[in-house]
Amino acid sequence: MKKGAAKEDRIWDVIVVGGGPAGMMAAGRAAERGASVLLLEKNESLGKKLLITGGGRCNVTNAELDTRALLAKFKDSDQFLFSAFTQYGVAETLDFFHTRNMPTKEEALKRVFPASNTAQSVWETLVAYLKASDATIMSNAQVIKFNASEEKGAQKITSVSLKGGKEIRGKSFILATGGTSRPETGSTGDGFKWLRELGHKVSEPSTALVPISIKDVWAKKLAGLTLPEIKITVLQNDVKQSMKKGKILFTHVGLSGPTILNMSKDIGELLKYGDVSVSLDLAPSHDFSTLNTALQELFKKEHRKKIKNAFGESFGDLIPNRLVPIILERSGISPETACNSVTREQRIALMQVIKDLRMHVRGLLGVDKAVVTSGGVALSEIDFKTMQSRIVPNLYVVGDVLDIDRPSGGYSLQLCWTTGWVAGDNVAK
Repeated sequence: MKKGAAKEDRIWDVIVVGGGPAGMMAAGRAAERGASVLLLEKNESLGKKLLITGGGRCNVTNAELDTRALLAKFKDSDQFLFSAFTQYGVAETLDFFHTRNMPTKEEALKRVFPASNTAQSVWETLVAYLKASDATIMSNAQVIKFNASEEKGAQKITSVSLKGGKEIRGKSFILATGGTSRPETGSTGDGFKWLRELGHKVSEPSTALVPISIKDVWAKKLAGLTLPEIKITVLQNDVKQSMKKGKILFTHVGLSGPTILNMSKDIGELLKYGDVSVSLDLAPSHDFSTLNTALQELFKKEHRKKIKNAFGESFGDLIPNRLVPIILERSGISPETACNSVTREQRIALMQVIKDLRMHVRGLLGVDKAVVTSGGVALSEIDFKTMQSRIVPNLYVVGDVLDIDRPSGGYSLQLCWTTGWVAGDNVAK
C-alpha cells in the first residue's frame, strides 16, 4: 500500500472514489488483478463507517448460502443482483475472511460477526488486503467533481478534481461513496450529485433502516433494555398493518434493534397517513389460556409476597425485572398488592398488557441515525455482470450508491463485498 500524493501527470488504470467496504474491496480486487489503482478517501483514514457498524461489532454477512433465498430479502432488486451474486456471494465472502486469518461466528437469524466481536478485525483484514494487492491510498482527498468529455457519442470520465485544486487522471473509475446514512462518517450523498451530472437517473435517498422515536414517556425508563424474542405488531387506527418476531432494544428516545430497523421503512410510510402505534407481545409463546394458568400458579405459589417481588423472582424468564413496574402501572395494579389479593379483573388486565404493551410512534429518527438509506442510481442503468454503468462506459457503481432496499442482518455489507469485488474484477479485465 503505497502512501503519499499521486503524481498529477500519471494516468491510473483505476481510480476508486470512496474508502468504505465496497471501495476497499473493489480497489483490492482490481489491484490484485494487476491494475494500477488509486483509492481516494475524503477522511483521514479508511472505513470510518465500517468501524461503527453493528454497534462496533460489524455484521459481516448473512450465512444464507442459497443465493436465491438470500436475494429474496432484497425484494424487487433480486432480478438485478443474481448475476453479481453468482460471481461472488456469501461463500466467497466467508472464504475471503477465513483465509486471511479472520475467523467468524454465526448468531441468531444467520448473522455473521467476526469471532473477535469487533469491527476492527474486519478493517484490519481489508487494509492488509489493500497492502498485499499494492493499491495506493490517498486520504484527506475530497473529490469535488468528475470531469468528463464526449467520446463516440457517450460520456467518458477523464479525471477527478480534488478540493484544493489537484486533478487526477484515470482510465476507469469506481464510485463507492455510499448513501446518506451517518453523514459524520463522510456519507454525504456526493455520489448522487455526480451521477446526475453524468446523465444517470437517481432517486432521492430516504431513511430505510432507522430507529423510531416513541411518544410514551414511560418507555424512556427502559433505555438499554433488550428483549430477545418478542412479537411486534404495527397498527394504524387499531388495524394491524404488519407483524414480526425478533429482538428489540429500548433507547432513550424509543425503539431500535434488528426487528425495528427492518420495520422502520413501512412505519415511515404509514406515518404519512396518520398516527401509528406499536404493540409488543412480551409472551409470544403463551396464548391467553396458558398465560392465565401460569399467572394463577405464580400467585398461588407466591401468595404471601407482594406482586412486584413475585414477578421478579419467579417470572424473570418471561418478564425482565425492569419491565415489571411498567407492566403493573399499565395494568392499574399497585406493586404493593399481595399475590393472594389479585382479583380476576386485575389478572385479566395484566394479561392484556403483557400480550399488548402499546406504544405510540412519534416518528423515525433522522438520516443521521440511519443504518442504511434507500434511494440511489436506477438499477436498469447498471450492468450487474460487471457493475459497469450503461450510461458512462468507464464508470462502475457499487455499494450504497445503488437503489437497493435490504433488511438488517448482514445484507448491506454483503452487497458491498459482492458489488465491490465484481467491479474490481471486471474493471481490471
